Amino acid sequence: MTHTGRRQSGVSAGVIVGAVVLALVAGVLGGALWTWLAHGTSEPSGGTSPSAGGSASNSCNAVSVADRVLPAIVTISVQAASGSSVGTGEIIRNTGFILTNNHVISAAATSGTISVLYSSGKTARATLVGRNPQGDLAVLKVSATSALPTIAVADSSTVRVGEPVVALGAPLGLSSSVSAGIVSALGRDVPVPGDNGSTATLTGAIQTDASINPGNSGGALVNCSGQLIGVNTAIATVPNSAGESGGGSVGIGFAIPSTSALKEADRLIAGGSSSEPYFGASVAPIPAAVAERFGVKDGLYIDAVDAAGPAAAAGLRVGDIITALDGKAATTGESLVGAVSNHSVGGSLSVKYLRSGKAATVTVILTAVP
Repeated sequence: MTHTGRRQSGVSAGVIVGAVVLALVAGVLGGALWTWLAHGTSEPSGGTSPSAGGSASNSCNAVSVADRVLPAIVTISVQAASGSSVGTGEIIRNTGFILTNNHVISAAATSGTISVLYSSGKTARATLVGRNPQGDLAVLKVSATSALPTIAVADSSTVRVGEPVVALGAPLGLSSSVSAGIVSALGRDVPVPGDNGSTATLTGAIQTDASINPGNSGGALVNCSGQLIGVNTAIATVPNSAGESGGGSVGIGFAIPSTSALKEADRLIAGGSSSEPYFGASVAPIPAAVAERFGVKDGLYIDAVDAAGPAAAAGLRVGDIITALDGKAATTGESLVGAVSNHSVGGSLSVKYLRSGKAATVTVILTAVP
C-alpha cells in the first residue's frame, strides 16, 4: 500500500532484480579508506589530477569535463555526536549555496559541524539552509567574499538512455575523483532509508553504471558538456552472507534528476524548509485478473481516503481505480508518489479513474502534509 504525501512504498518491480540491496552512499570516516591509506596510499589534495582518463568514441572527454566541473565540486565533512561522515556537494549559486543529499548532513542537522573542502584545497565552515528528508536533498551555505565557481545545469528531461556521463565526488573521502559511464535507465522510483526509520523516495531517478561509492553522495552526475543532470544518491550492492549491504559499486547507481533537484533547492533557499505535497489517499496496484475484469490494462485501487484530504475534496472514493496521473499510466504505487512529488503544495494533479465501470477525470489540488 502506498500512502502518498508520506512517501511510503516498496521497491517497484523492475527497479532492482536479483540478489542486490539498495544503499545510500555517504561515507563513514575511519573505515575502509583509512585502512587503505595506512598501506601507503595518500588522499589526493586540491589541484591533483582527477582519477579518470581521456575519451573514447562512446564516452565523454573526462579530462575536459573534470577541468570544467571540479572547481564547483566540494567534499563535505560532518562531525556530530553520532560520529563523522563524508559526502559531496556542488556549488549551485556563486554566493555560496551548495546542493547535497539530506543523508550526508542529517547527523548534524540539529547539532554538530559541517565543513567543505574545495578542489583548490581550501576549507570553509558551512551552515544548513534547509533540507527535505523525504526527497533526500539539502542545501548548505558558505561565506563567499567573491563569486564562487558554479556548476552548469542541464534539463534532465532531455537525458537519454545510453548517453555517456561523468560522476564527480569524494568516494571513500578521496576528493576530486572522477568516474565515467553511461545512463543505464531512466525513470526509476527508488525507495531508500530516510531519517528516523522513515523512507525517502528518489523519484524518476537516473540509473548509471558510472562508478559511485560511499562518499559520492550528493555529488554531480554530468553530461559531456559538464552540465549537471543528476545528484548521485544511492547504489545497489551485493549483500554479504548475513544479508547486509556489501558496500561497493556493482555498476548500478541512482541519481536524483537535476531539474527536480534544483526546483527543490530553490524552495529550500527561499524558505529554509520544504512542504511536501499531500494527496490524501492510499493505493495498491490491482492484480491482472482484477484489471481484466474492469477492462483496463492496470491501475491503482484506492483502499483508503483521508476524509479531510485533497483526494476526498476532489471526489475520489474508496474503490475507485486510478488509471492515469497527469496523462501517464498509473501502474505502481511509485507512479502516484512520483506524480505527486512533481508538484508543489497547491499544485494541480490530473487523475483519471474508473468508478462502477465508468471513466472520469478530476483535478486534485495538493495540500501540505498534515
